[in-house]
Amino acid sequence: MKPLEILSSLPKWAKASPGLLLDSAAWAMPCRLGDVASTLRKADVQPADTLNIAVLLDGERHLLSVADSPRFVNLHALWATRAEVPEPILLAVVEKDCGDLLQLVENAVRRQLKIEGLSSDGPDGQTLFVQAEDVVFGLTRSSMVEESLGQLLFIDVANETVRGLSLPCETEIAAFTLSAADIASLAVGDALILTEVGTVPSRFVVDGRFVVDENGVSPFKDDGRVRVVDAEPHELTLGELFDRAQSPAALEPARPAQLRLVSAGKTIAQGSLGQLAGQSVFVVETTTP
Repeated sequence: MKPLEILSSLPKWAKASPGLLLDSAAWAMPCRLGDVASTLRKADVQPADTLNIAVLLDGERHLLSVADSPRFVNLHALWATRAEVPEPILLAVVEKDCGDLLQLVENAVRRQLKIEGLSSDGPDGQTLFVQAEDVVFGLTRSSMVEESLGQLLFIDVANETVRGLSLPCETEIAAFTLSAADIASLAVGDALILTEVGTVPSRFVVDGRFVVDENGVSPFKDDGRVRVVDAEPHELTLGELFDRAQSPAALEPARPAQLRLVSAGKTIAQGSLGQLAGQSVFVVETTTP
């Protein structure tokens, strides 16, 4: 599995609304600013002074608030005195200097942009401020804008706010078939032979959704076998899971002292790792009805 596939398998992310995804610190949308490949991110600071332009995006009215930038050579030169410049001339300067920005907006929301004119309104609580390179601008945060920008595809899986999230993890040391009758008759003192222990690499079962083994990360599927897992709870971060997915490596054979016997996601017995006639065994200490 690829990191984005892993992320999309987690309900917290798969079911997140566009607004929540857009508000994530990990939101990062690939874009182009002219000929430069860049990334659109939330602006660190909302600019105090902006040039506010009324625009239509496929007929839907929005406010585009552009901050000063040396990239806009002519607009930058007259920024301090722009209030004295006639609107037609100022808009002509905008269209000439800010063409790359206007194209970026069109591409990001996938709507055709048309300038209506300057606006006396300024940014408010519904304005989304974003940044690409040294260009900072605000756009009305409509449902259309949220749906266009707030996609799981634009969550940066390298961001530590994502990589640092923890998921419950089991260390599985053996799995085998046990009939319903054998499960029902399990009793304290029973010993189940574990031929895999010490010879076969262990594997992780993460959040009941993923398997981590020498092949990397794959979806977990309950195949009906009972599983012997470490009784101690563990956690694996999403970052560790992503790394395992991209660089598969076999886990070392594990020999945890305390164990659980799991069937269909339910613990049916607890016990310890023992020896019987030179074989590793699961010694049943308690059973769960």
